[in-house]
Amino acid sequence: QVQLVESGGGLVQAGGSLRLSCAASGRTLSSYVVGWFRQAPGKKREFVAGTSRTGSSTYYADCVKGRFTISRDNAKNTVYLQMNILKPADTAVYYCAADTGRSISSDSARYGYWGQGTQVAVSS
Repeated sequence: QVQLVESGGGLVQAGGSLRLSCAASGRTLSSYVVGWFRQAPGKKREFVAGTSRTGSSTYYADCVKGRFTISRDNAKNTVYLQMNILKPADTAVYYCAADTGRSISSDSARYGYWGQGTQVAVSS
């Protein structure tokens, strides 16, 4: 099975940028659809973005469309989330997750493998 480790979180001012990484080990990441989710304090975990196995298809939540970009480098077994024009509302723990299915889903129940999360805090 695949193990996922997120990195790249931190504290940034509103309007700034961060790039999150999700590094996989144990199995090749190209076998999985990968999604990014986030969970803010007191809120449910929500879908942010997803990428198909090859990276040819991507899907975004409306609240991040135009600001966030998901990409993957299967040769490096890594998926990225470039986050620009960050807002305080983007503050959350961000998780990457892997799904053995063939299409991108925003349903967290579809994803069987999860990283431990990385904290993103955006100050106003």
